[in-house]
Amino acid sequence: MNPTPSTFVYTTFIRSTREKVFDAIVRPEVARRYWGHENVSAWTPGADWQHIRADDARTLQLVGKVVEISRPSTLVMTWANASQKDDPAAFSRVRFDIVEYEGMVRLTVTHDELQAGSGMDQGIRKGWPIVLSSMKSYLETGDAIDIFAKPLVSA
Repeated sequence: MNPTPSTFVYTTFIRSTREKVFDAIVRPEVARRYWGHENVSAWTPGADWQHIRADDARTLQLVGKVVEISRPSTLVMTWANASQKDDPAAFSRVRFDIVEYEGMVRLTVTHDELQAGSGMDQGIRKGWPIVLSSMKSYLETGDAIDIFAKPLVSA
């Protein structure tokens, strides 16, 4: 029996250009500023993609392949924990759609082909909102937010 598939969709509006939003995803020196990681690839269909922690250890955390790329509007890639790179069932898919609006862009991230309730499914549901909020803040103000911040416990 196959696990139930799951999809997560997050949309945000950013006062920026499609080109800057796209570059924020694919340029390591930009992604590290708001994500704390670098996305490294040749960014061509079929190319490998790596998500590397932007610290001294440079830990490889996620891997995948570029499925589709159309600058500056669309990027589709597969996504899995580096420790599960040899398990085809562990891979999910992420699609970035960047649409121009008046004076801003709409960024929609669709993360699908997830196993419902899996660690990856739970992790991305917490991760995407803060990462994309940090990207928005960085592109609009030049200041990212701390994506590693933990919730404060109220007394």
